[in-house]
Amino acid sequence: MNQITPPAKIDIIPQGAPFSDAQRSWLNGFLAGALGIDGSTPLSAEQNAAMLSSTGDGDDGEAPWHDQTMPIADRMKLAEGRPLRRKMMAAMAQQDCGQCGYNCNDYSEAIADRSEARLNLCVPGGKETARMLKTLYEDLDKAPAAAKPAAQQAAPAAVSVVVTEPGRSRDNPVEATFLSRRLLNKKGSEKETWHIEFDLEGCGLDYVVGDSFGIFGKNDIGLADQIIALLGASHTTKVRGKTLRDCLIEDVSLAPAPDTLFELISFITGGKQREKARALAQGEDPDGDAATLDVMAALQKFSGVRPHPEAFVEALEPLQPRLYSISSSHNATPGRLSLTVDCVRYVINKRKRLGLASTFLAERINPGDKLKVYVQKAHGFALPADPKTPIIMVGPGTGVAPFRAFLLDRKATGAPGKNWLFFGHQRSDCDFFYSDELNALKTAGLLTRMSLAWSRDGAKKFYVQDRMREVGREVWTWLAEGAHLYICGDAKRMAKDVERALVDIIAQFGARSTDEAIAFVGELKKKGRFQQDVY
Repeated sequence: MNQITPPAKIDIIPQGAPFSDAQRSWLNGFLAGALGIDGSTPLSAEQNAAMLSSTGDGDDGEAPWHDQTMPIADRMKLAEGRPLRRKMMAAMAQQDCGQCGYNCNDYSEAIADRSEARLNLCVPGGKETARMLKTLYEDLDKAPAAAKPAAQQAAPAAVSVVVTEPGRSRDNPVEATFLSRRLLNKKGSEKETWHIEFDLEGCGLDYVVGDSFGIFGKNDIGLADQIIALLGASHTTKVRGKTLRDCLIEDVSLAPAPDTLFELISFITGGKQREKARALAQGEDPDGDAATLDVMAALQKFSGVRPHPEAFVEALEPLQPRLYSISSSHNATPGRLSLTVDCVRYVINKRKRLGLASTFLAERINPGDKLKVYVQKAHGFALPADPKTPIIMVGPGTGVAPFRAFLLDRKATGAPGKNWLFFGHQRSDCDFFYSDELNALKTAGLLTRMSLAWSRDGAKKFYVQDRMREVGREVWTWLAEGAHLYICGDAKRMAKDVERALVDIIAQFGARSTDEAIAFVGELKKKGRFQQDVY
């Protein structure tokens, strides 16, 4: 009787990989079959690494948390059991805005492989994201490293320093010239919105519609001087090679107060004040006012505590650039760039607060002045490659900015595709931005349809999503013809409401169930036919 020799055990998946014994056995068999391995010739280390590059740390690559309307607690819950790098992505604000210099996935990957040490770049995520990233980063040394191809394993850590073309990154800005500003609202408006113009000729920057423009603004001199007074310091005190005043205006963020400032305060005070400062440094809210504490309010809260100016500045976060959707077309006006900016002003505890970049552009910079800028390439927000493709644009308020750019670009390039704009704001008589331009484009036939919604003109508030539902049959017809749909504006309310309206329209006029309509919208996103620039 012939003796049957059992097949040799094939171990492609290492023992330390995040799989059960049954899963590892099945994967070993599957990969052996796929590669035609019979067990007689073991894989080399390089072959193992190459194979494992596709399986990595066992993550499936899906990101169910990638929803900018979802609270961070819910996002982190969805990321439970996932590798650290994926948890880091879930901690991001999910806007893919590019303000950090990456998209959400790439930023998390860079932190996880230690090529990016800065944990505070996600401006939309604010302190919540920074705190979560700090916690996750501390766990990096405890986490098993994912298998990588040999070429990647050999890459030196110095890849963290990436030299980009001037003006193409927040880390390598250039100087542009501020040209002008023009108020877009008319008398009676409750808003303050400006059309801002820049000259790019001197810096040689260009851009494509859909890109964003990064602005390095400066803090208000009055705010800086009030903070200096609370410190009991002189504005001429030297810090980092410049005066304290200049440092506070140009280099550091004065809102909101960072955890490190409360840590510093806890070191130089005692008793109940120390307890409160420690609690605030740990993300707690002992007095229910944590959300209102900018740097000045923090110093006022702990009155009498006067950190040394140098230690104080070291405890603050660096001043971050602000991104705005570009509202012009390089093809239409080469060397010029425009923005559409809502000015942010509000009052907390009887003290006026100012948006950093918006008020800088509205009142603290003069025509002819230079400022540091860069162009942030869009992540999945651009005109269709085929100029004949129809587009539907939904942009209330300053959300109209990129769609003005789209229309000007299509006019300049002679693109024959149909164009439909949904625009809305509070009042038609004072908040209809670019009304003359848009009406002229409609008369000329470039703007095929323009649907307007005014939330304060009638007794009942009426928004762009309501107007979409009114013309739902036509919206569905355009989509059935292959139209691409774009949304720009508020992420937490407007974008969510517009998407819900879109699902309802597809269900009603596309003869689908709600689940089928949701799946249809998902397919639009996957195919790049539904794109968002939200914040």
